[in-house]
Amino acid sequence: MFSTHNHTTAPIPPLVAPEQHPLFHAHPLYYSPSPSLLPTLSDSLLTVLAPVPAYWLTAAFFQLLDLSNAPWLLRYRIHDSAEVASRNRASRFEVFRAVIVQQVIQTALAVVWVDEPSERVDHVVAMRSMARFLASFPFFGSLENAPAVVAPLAYLLYWWVIPTVRLLLAMVVLDTWQYFLHRLMHLNRFLYKHLHSVHHRLYVPYAFGALYNHPIEGFVLDTLGALLTETVTGLSVRQAMLFFVLSTCKTVDDHCGYSLPFDPLQMLSGNTADYHDIHHQAIGIKSNFSQPWFVHWDVILGTRMTRQDIEERRAKMKKS
Repeated sequence: MFSTHNHTTAPIPPLVAPEQHPLFHAHPLYYSPSPSLLPTLSDSLLTVLAPVPAYWLTAAFFQLLDLSNAPWLLRYRIHDSAEVASRNRASRFEVFRAVIVQQVIQTALAVVWVDEPSERVDHVVAMRSMARFLASFPFFGSLENAPAVVAPLAYLLYWWVIPTVRLLLAMVVLDTWQYFLHRLMHLNRFLYKHLHSVHHRLYVPYAFGALYNHPIEGFVLDTLGALLTETVTGLSVRQAMLFFVLSTCKTVDDHCGYSLPFDPLQMLSGNTADYHDIHHQAIGIKSNFSQPWFVHWDVILGTRMTRQDIEERRAKMKKS
């Protein structure tokens, strides 16, 4: 949250003081005053543990879609069931076991690293500091009703704008870390052969195989990536919890095997299950390295491939 330290000596307008403005004591709907969301588990430990059930619950949803064989779903399947079974080089039991092992290792390491916050944030003091900072600008000082403007603005920035920007920044940081490491693991023969080729045994990806990786790759790509993202962006414990859960669900969704136009995670950006499926095919294995959120690095560095690109390549090959 916003720093409670303030170095300006400008006097704060009287109505901005927390004891006089009710907004400084208000909280948004998503806020919980409880020290921990669960009575028997600290928020720090919950942040570490929550991605595990998020992974399996999201995967179970898509597994149920697979088992249902509902006719209306056929149009959204990227590959049919027979293709999944025949083209993948890893059995479902092998995938299940490898994901469990990776999650146990990552969770154990994260529990060792996790630190409980040394002190709770006083949100009233933090918003007062932000309001004082805003009030020091000449623009606000020239307004007759400056306190009435500054207090709502401080509230909006503190509870909504800054947390949203931090989450978006976290997405960009994680994407950057994973793009360049992922691309390196394809360009370096040793890394691909001994590490990343494990994941590509799933030529046709499916939901609960999203984290089917070599344990070392999982540690470097996911665990260190999460630690770096939290550190760089300064996410609070609960912001980190939300981010890690959403990122886990997005990773599973990217491997779900369905191109669903009503899927909220697939509506966020062009980085969808269909986009990542291209990367798992032979024609696109040197493309679409971006994961899990956006595709900007593929666009900037020329590694983006679409279904239209594939059709154009095939058309050129037929002509030649």
